[in-house]
Amino acid sequence: MRWQSQTLDADDGALPGLDRAGFVRTVQTPEFEGITFHEVLCKSALNKMPEASNLPFHWTINPMRGCSHACRYCFARPTHEYLDLDAGRDFDSQIVVKTNIAAVLRKELGRRSWHHEPVALGTNTDPYQRAEGRYRLMPGIIRALTDSGTPFSILTKGTLLRRDMPLLTAAARKVRVSIAVSIAILDMDLHHSLESGTPSPKARLEMVRALADAGFEVNVMVAPVIPYLTDSRAHLDALFGAIAEAGAVSVVAFPMHLRGATRGWFLSWLAEAHPALVRRYRQLYGRGAYVTPEYASWLRERAQPLLQQHGLTREHTAEPQAQPPAPLPDDTQLALFA
Repeated sequence: MRWQSQTLDADDGALPGLDRAGFVRTVQTPEFEGITFHEVLCKSALNKMPEASNLPFHWTINPMRGCSHACRYCFARPTHEYLDLDAGRDFDSQIVVKTNIAAVLRKELGRRSWHHEPVALGTNTDPYQRAEGRYRLMPGIIRALTDSGTPFSILTKGTLLRRDMPLLTAAARKVRVSIAVSIAILDMDLHHSLESGTPSPKARLEMVRALADAGFEVNVMVAPVIPYLTDSRAHLDALFGAIAEAGAVSVVAFPMHLRGATRGWFLSWLAEAHPALVRRYRQLYGRGAYVTPEYASWLRERAQPLLQQHGLTREHTAEPQAQPPAPLPDDTQLALFA
């Protein structure tokens, strides 16, 4: 694969936490200034979820590790620590790419032991982050799932999914395909500050409309709701209204979790951008990762009438990914991101 003005390192570029046997090369290019890609050959594409996860799927696929979307609140940030990298800027800029994942997946799906259980994509890092435009891993993954008769779901903030809409439409004629789009923020200043690498909210709403027009029942994840910043009635009303207008059938909304190193990364931003809120956050989260039950209940009571008002509570055939799973190490450590 040719990169414009690329810089390659095929010998010493492997990250300390990666299996050197599968390491291919490290790539830097002006096309992705400030980002380093570590290309690897994975041994497995399907990841088995823990039995106690209580999610509507038991298998996931993660084509990449790390994410250039750079969302300050991303719950998957601590997983980069298993590569001996930090959960802050390294997570945003040191991206591991599993270049052979589609071929490996096709082999795994062809085994007699495979029972065609639903597979989820986008449960940790986004499969349609910007690098997917270069590596084009998702078309091969979608074809492998479709050809094997395996239902699948995709959760994304990446408008690159629109490139694959013809492929997804064809797949939906053969298997159950569920698509969810994440849109948590309408305010552009807050968007730029908190999720600087993502497509704009407007672009994602346009993608929801395109998917709805193509016949998909689109669920939107208003997640996370960020306490004291995106939980006002005015913001939620405007966001739910825009989502309904775009043609989504339902919304799942829940408050921000601050697990592991994500907590420090987010709170450091909060102290700089909104110092008056730091004390309130420490009261709201205490020493844990979750808001108080009182706040969670308050948010449900605020959101539910607005969701009903905008017609975003009805049942549909898609399987929304109601909560992100707790981050775990990969298959060399515990088998979630192989």
